[in-house]
Amino acid sequence: MKKTTSFIFSFLFALISVAQGIAIKLPDSLSKKPLDGRLLFIFSKNSFGEPRSQINDAPTTQQIFGTDIEAWQPNTTKMISLNAFGYPIEKISDIPAGEYSVQAVFHIYETFHRKDGHIVKLPMDRGEGQHWNQAPGNFYSVPVKIKFNPKAKILHNIVLTKIIPPIKEPEDTKYIRHIKIQSKRLTEFWGRPMFLGAHILLPEGWDTHPNVKYPLAIFHGHFPSDFGGWRTTPPDENLKPDTSARFNNLIGYNKIVQQEAYNFYKLWTGANFPRVIAIEIQHANPYYDDSYAVNSANLGPYGDAITYELIPEIEKRFRGIGQGWARFMYGGSTGGWEVLAAQVFYPDEYNGCFAACPDPIDFRHYTSFNIYEDKNAYYREGPFRKVFRPGHRNYLGHVSTTVKDMNYRELALGTKSRSGDQWDIWEAVYSPVGKDGYPQRIFDKYTGEINKQVAAYWKENYDLVHIINRDWPKIGNKLAGKIHIYVGDMDNYYLNNAVYTAEDMIKKLENPKCNCEVDYGDRAEHCWNGDHNNPIWISRLRYHQLFIPKWAEEVKSRAPQGADLTSWRY
Repeated sequence: MKKTTSFIFSFLFALISVAQGIAIKLPDSLSKKPLDGRLLFIFSKNSFGEPRSQINDAPTTQQIFGTDIEAWQPNTTKMISLNAFGYPIEKISDIPAGEYSVQAVFHIYETFHRKDGHIVKLPMDRGEGQHWNQAPGNFYSVPVKIKFNPKAKILHNIVLTKIIPPIKEPEDTKYIRHIKIQSKRLTEFWGRPMFLGAHILLPEGWDTHPNVKYPLAIFHGHFPSDFGGWRTTPPDENLKPDTSARFNNLIGYNKIVQQEAYNFYKLWTGANFPRVIAIEIQHANPYYDDSYAVNSANLGPYGDAITYELIPEIEKRFRGIGQGWARFMYGGSTGGWEVLAAQVFYPDEYNGCFAACPDPIDFRHYTSFNIYEDKNAYYREGPFRKVFRPGHRNYLGHVSTTVKDMNYRELALGTKSRSGDQWDIWEAVYSPVGKDGYPQRIFDKYTGEINKQVAAYWKENYDLVHIINRDWPKIGNKLAGKIHIYVGDMDNYYLNNAVYTAEDMIKKLENPKCNCEVDYGDRAEHCWNGDHNNPIWISRLRYHQLFIPKWAEEVKSRAPQGADLTSWRY
């Protein structure tokens, strides 16, 4: 009786506190059992598209609120109240009166019983690459228009009626194959079956040269739906040209993308391209669209699982050479950090990394702040004012969002590092486990105050510049000549700042000298990859073309005596 009375008073208080309330119903036609998750509600002033696709870091973002839900019983209603955290406006009572298109999404969580004894509730990836607005199985409502006035006493009733459908698996072709394995290591850690996958591009002549074994070219990046940048036919003549806002409103970029993909197909199958197996890895997890390819207290042993389970299985099935000297990695952004990290943590298993625009490799430049010396991630503070730290800029330095804005968007999407987005995955990968089983915060998500104990843990375990410098006497002979780093000096996320200090450190390494490459693109944005001859909107489409031939030449000087350097060069 006490629980029932408490629930009624809480419900009435919500109605009183928010004069204009939002009630969202979960009908039993969608679920027959209670569910956990994050309930999201979006306001939009746009007249096109669904509100769920309009939340971002740009000034054009629409408005979202979120609240955690425990054991939501079918055929009951939940309120979006004052307690729901919002972005970019924090409180629903501060939403201006007006007409809005609104939509609700319920992002479903799964309960994990982890090996470390913690029980956590997280949104398992379902093939979409950790996007709450696209995750198969999530419930959502049809967009409707409402007249909203925070001072009016009106209750808006929204009903979840739709389910996001499953995503179709890509099909094998002559050149592209797909693999998915259950990882023993990750399954043991998470307490349920966990899988790793890859899209595999076979070399020309793979089927007609059955006795040849091939090197492995490993491309790291965000969750690929299939092998990217590959097209066996010319561009679609009927394709309607689009406009790329990212590249100064370039018209017809979609056709350029198709043309580049087709050009790569012709290059790959041509007479002079190195014959290697190229792969793009899928390692989405309950926190993000990939794992950062390292072992982590919160994510589990993804580094070991990729290196010792997935890659050997690919080499076994598709005739890879299967030795560390015949594997190399390349990637940009997240992938740029991953290839450098994997090369450092597994120096015998990989023979070269090409890291473009890597995520922060020196946490003294964790984008635009220093986690060791700064007190607050969101602002610099003087005696009379605060200066908020920039989060994103263009090549001219014009700022479009702040670090605080980016993190508030994530906080609206999920508490406990569960937004499925950038700052939360860094936290999930690098942090120790908290008492509640979720990642310890590197900084308070609301105030921005930095936790120096967590920062010290990050430094010793994941600060790549610190680790390379610290461990060079032990691993230098295994890394010399293998490291290549590229970044634009106007990287949108200030990632060039960490590369500057990395270069300073690399130049001082002795016994042996690093003999490593660091290069910068003048006024180049994210994600410049070392191509000085083409604009970034072209070079970003040419990772395979750039780095496979480059490594094929380099390996001649780093392969062990007697290694096969000729059979795969037909």
